[in-house]
Amino acid sequence: MQIIGYARVSTIEQNLDLQLNALDVAGCETIYKDAGVSGAARDREGLAQALAGLGPGDQLVTWRLDRLGRSIQHLIEVVSHINEIGAEFRSLNEAIDTSSAGGRLVFHIFASMAEFERALISERTKAGQAAAKKRGKHIGRRRKLSGSQIEHAKLMIGTGQQSVASMAELLKVDRSTLWRALRKLPSA
Repeated sequence: MQIIGYARVSTIEQNLDLQLNALDVAGCETIYKDAGVSGAARDREGLAQALAGLGPGDQLVTWRLDRLGRSIQHLIEVVSHINEIGAEFRSLNEAIDTSSAGGRLVFHIFASMAEFERALISERTKAGQAAAKKRGKHIGRRRKLSGSQIEHAKLMIGTGQQSVASMAELLKVDRSTLWRALRKLPSA
């Protein structure tokens, strides 16, 4: 029997050390990793390698259930696949071990709770964004051009002193970025 670990973080800035230490203490001989990969992504190289390395009697271990997947459907698919090949799944944080009927029941309950928690977070985030937008806050990526830069570009292009391409180069933006900004200006 081999114990295989799987660790994942959603962004490159996040650190895998906590998960790797816990998996090491749990006796994982091999640990596969995905860094900068969302749990919602179905194609994860590290997870695919971990699953491919499993055989009958082996065990896949994760630090937390949400490291394996983000939806109940995906979690159940992965754990079912693990069980079909005669292997087991264990989550350290939730103390889930699918080697028993009770462990499988607990897995389904925790998977449901994890998905519910993610849905609540998503709802709160959307509500917060809507409230901020209502207050006039810009939501999303920072604008590359200020209002005065766009007005100046409009004047320079309109008087023929600059082309769109040269103005975009001066402002250090792509031509399409400048075009979009100019189109959003109200017509005078």
